[in-house]
This record gives sequence, structure tokens and C-alpha cells, in this order.
Amino acid sequence: MSATEDLSLEYRSFSLELADPLETADGSIDSRDGFLVRLVDEGSEPASGATEPGNEPGVGYGEATPLPGWTESREDCERALERAREAIRTDGPSEALEVVDRQVAARHALALALADLQATRESTPLYRYLGQGPMVGRVPVNATIGDGSPVETARETRRAVDRGFDCCKLKVGLRSVEDDIERVRHVRDTVGPGVDLRVDANEAWTYEEAEFALEAFAGLGVSIVEQPLPAGALEGHADLRSGNPDVSIALDEGLLEHGVDAICEAGAADVVVLKPMALGGVDVARKVAAWLTELGITPLVTTTIDGVVARTGAVHLAAAIPDVPACGLATGELLATDLGRDPVLLEKGSAVVPQAKGLGVSDVWRDQ
Repeated sequence: MSATEDLSLEYRSFSLELADPLETADGSIDSRDGFLVRLVDEGSEPASGATEPGNEPGVGYGEATPLPGWTESREDCERALERAREAIRTDGPSEALEVVDRQVAARHALALALADLQATRESTPLYRYLGQGPMVGRVPVNATIGDGSPVETARETRRAVDRGFDCCKLKVGLRSVEDDIERVRHVRDTVGPGVDLRVDANEAWTYEEAEFALEAFAGLGVSIVEQPLPAGALEGHADLRSGNPDVSIALDEGLLEHGVDAICEAGAADVVVLKPMALGGVDVARKVAAWLTELGITPLVTTTIDGVVARTGAVHLAAAIPDVPACGLATGELLATDLGRDPVLLEKGSAVVPQAKGLGVSDVWRDQ
């Protein structure tokens, strides 16, 4: 896109309540507050006949949903979007991206809207615009299971499996390591050996606790332990990885603190989790995924419990990554309300990738 285009940026605030608070080692999440962004090409020709909102020519949608500890604050995000609105009108898309470069949620919204607009212009789904690869019908997804008693955790995991999920990620770290091991053991006894189980500690453990947990989890067939130690403990993760080859170590928070090269040089991770909102956009996340793959590290995509616009963008990102493993994209059901209709169907542990032009979202602006 050139600086000479007649683009305008609009944004609206929103607040989405969760169906139930999500308990993690970082605390309880009750709602997701952010900004819906619409980018309009004022010079585009209006379509003849009826068009579905969200698929209009000359329109792109984005979402900025800040998350404390991961992105800028909501207030800083709004100020950044205001700067972007002025910059895109006077200097064009490149300058607008530059002025929000350090406000990752705001940049995510603008970059997604720009990509949606351009993919729509090229009459291609967003994932093909991002990856230039073949058509992809589905991407594998995991169910996310929050903290609860062993019986509650097993019951929720059983429900997920009955709905077709063959990979479930359990939140741990709020309880003692012994209690979490018991929770995972109860889940394994309930769902049997055929279900892929992962756990996410959100930096909750000491090295000794993590070492103890990994030894037990190896015997329970846990495939991945995500962020067992604080993000700063790069060498600690490397030691855990070398000492427990049967369980893969995934870094999430650690990516933002250390970057890809440091993780690779330390040998600290088998898997790296990509959150597009925290990285500053699906475009940035796609480049990081390619970089990780070249280094022999598996990229995996998750959301930050976003609204439908950002969540759909993350599905397209996953579809643009060859051979992506099960990703944390089945998070729409965690919301009691959303920005609009969800174009992504979940079937048998997979997300069905929208094949419409661009993102494929609809009704998001009209429903505000």
C-alpha cells in the first residue's frame, strides 16, 4: 500500500465478559477490553448490490485487546491508535505502523486491518496472503482447561474430548506441584492414553518444583510443559529440557524477554508459543514462525483470549504455518459476548479455516 492512498482509520472501544473467570497462575481474567478498528479506503468503488458487512471492498478490520503483562495498557493503546489515525491520513500506512511500533496491541490492530484490506483486494483468504502457500482447510486446535479440583479438571477434559478434541492444555501453577500432578493423573485416568495432554504453568514454579513435576508428567504422557519457570530463567529451561527429554519445553513469556536467537543459542525450548497480539501483529508472528522453523524449533499459535476479529486472524496465521501442531485457538467459547458472528467452525479438534476474501469476519462494526 502506498502513502498516496486515501485511507481513514476508525476505532471503537468494547468490553467482552468471560463466560466464567479464567483462573491462571497470573491471576483471574474476568473480561477482555479493547478497541475494534476499521480501515477504509475512501477511494474504492462501492459494490453494486448487497454486500455482507465485513466483506465490503475497500474495508479492513483489526482488533487491539491489551493484556496486562503482555502488551501496553488500554490507555496507551488508545493514545497509539489516535496517533495512527492521524499518521495514516497524512503519511500513509508505513508511517502509521511506525508510530505504534512500541504499542504492540495497537500495532496488531492496524497491521491486521491493513492485511485484511489487502487480502480482500487480492480476492484471497488472509492466510494465503500471509503465507503464499497452498489452500488449507483446517488447523488442529487444543482445548484449554482452567484450574479446578482433580474431579472438576477431569470432568472438563472429558467434555472436551467428547466434543472431538484430542489435545487438551491444562492450566497449572495455582496449587502445589503435588496437587497439580494429582490433577493431571486424574485426567489421564479419565481420558485414557489416546489424548494429547499439555500443561501451562505460567512461570509459577521454582527449578526444583519444575524438575519434580516434569519427572511425574513424563510418566503420565504429558507432551509439552509450557513456561514452567519465570521468563528470565533461560538457562534453567535449557537444563530442564536436557534433563527431561520425554517432555517438550515450550516458552511463551520467554519469547518476549529473550527473543528467538537467545532461545536457540541456549537450547532452551522445543516449542515457542506465538501470541500475535503480544508480538505486534500477524505479520510479525508469521516472520517469527518462519525463523523458528529454520532453527528447528516448533512454532505454535495461541490467542490472548481475544474477540472474534483477532481470534480469526490467529486462525489465519496458524493456517499460514506449514505443519503447525495443535494451537490454542478454541477460545471463543470462553467469552459470554463477542464482537460479531464467528466465521471459524470447530469440528473434531480442528478449526475450519475461512476461505472468504480477507479475514472473513462479518457484522462486527454494525453490531457495536
